[in-house]
Amino acid sequence: MLLAVLGIAAGGGTAHADGAPGGTDIQVAQTLGARELTVIIRRVDTTPSPLRVDVVTHQGTAPGTLHLAVAADGVPNSSTDVVLGATPGVYAGNLQVDKPGPWELSLSDGTGPAATIPFIVPARVVPPWEKATYGGFVAAGAFLLLALIVGVRAKRTAFALIPAAGVVAGIAVAVTGALLSASTPPPPAPGSRLDPTFDNVTDPYANAQMSTVDYSRPPVNLAVHHEGNELGLRLTDGATGRPVDDLLVHDNAFVHLVLVSPSGRLGHLHPVRVGPGDYRVTVTDPEAGTYAVAAELARRGGGVQLVRSTVDLNGTAAPAPEPPGPGPRTVDGTPVELTVGPGTPTTITARFPAQDLQPWLGMLGHLIVTGPITGPVGESAAKAPTWAHVHAMVPPVAGQLDRPDETVAAYGPDVGFTYTFAQPGRYRIWLQAERGYRVLTIPAVVDVPATGAGR
Repeated sequence: MLLAVLGIAAGGGTAHADGAPGGTDIQVAQTLGARELTVIIRRVDTTPSPLRVDVVTHQGTAPGTLHLAVAADGVPNSSTDVVLGATPGVYAGNLQVDKPGPWELSLSDGTGPAATIPFIVPARVVPPWEKATYGGFVAAGAFLLLALIVGVRAKRTAFALIPAAGVVAGIAVAVTGALLSASTPPPPAPGSRLDPTFDNVTDPYANAQMSTVDYSRPPVNLAVHHEGNELGLRLTDGATGRPVDDLLVHDNAFVHLVLVSPSGRLGHLHPVRVGPGDYRVTVTDPEAGTYAVAAELARRGGGVQLVRSTVDLNGTAAPAPEPPGPGPRTVDGTPVELTVGPGTPTTITARFPAQDLQPWLGMLGHLIVTGPITGPVGESAAKAPTWAHVHAMVPPVAGQLDRPDETVAAYGPDVGFTYTFAQPGRYRIWLQAERGYRVLTIPAVVDVPATGAGR
């Protein structure tokens, strides 16, 4: 297996990180400097075609100008500037793509390295069974016309049996293709199951041989370093040590980075990709001390993985106060009632003032759980046996292919989770939801007795 991995890594093709399955909008959260953005790459049905990119900003995002550009195989194709206003919301830019295959969108505000988002422009591909079905019916029609002509003009009508046999053969091919269509498996999807190239995106049936390592790729190794307030994440293959550049967009981000400060302040950030296996993020106003670091990511053929580490930062931020337990509180001007049900499994619910919540990262809500906590929160969280990231799903809508984006404010007022605490002790939890383009973070302490989960 190691030789197989080495062989793939040393191959001649260029590896690309992936965006999302073809035919859908691609939503990617990006922490660009001090800005928390959601970049929505709208789906493209044909090429050449305009490419619309929406940039969603949140409360507290500084106004400024983003430079957007797209390139294929390293060759720039088009660029534009998007001016972000002081009001949070959606700001649009229009670019151009001229062929299907792997592309890369870059974003820069001019103050640091550009973020790069690989994505795939799908191709319209006719499957072989569909070609056989339509080709068979067309051939049957042509042979039928020929049989009529021969039957009318030929001196011996028996000659008409020859094209009539062609009619039967054509119909047989068409019917066989139609019957087999339901049971014919599709080829591996470039980008989600297969390394995407211009060849296999445009003709997946001709390039349907799947690599033997697609379902057994090694886990990712994480190394964290920092320069000032900027964290660098170096992601390498566990077998070869080469940079990992096959991350999938998982829950609307390449990397979900959760930071817990020494006093328990939560940061849920989304590092930007600046190169293969190289992700960067800025920690705004850090505390001094040890931060717990947890990175959640999904590698093609490797599944979802959570890697944990620590980092020591220097800063002057005041420690966060000890959060309360369940009950009412006000978060950024929003009254919230937090309840934690007794027993195990446990229901954890936050009730907001109105049915006006927006999806964030494709979800109605997020719950981070770590513990038991036995000392300074940052150090305890790094060593805690339990570290969980739980989701409250957006209610599905029949026939809707794309997940609703942050422009839809129609959910709530309750955001609920079901969770089982693995052992008794004191846990720190953080519940997150979006309202009015502001991501609200609700910290709380939960004491779990030995007899089960409680308040």
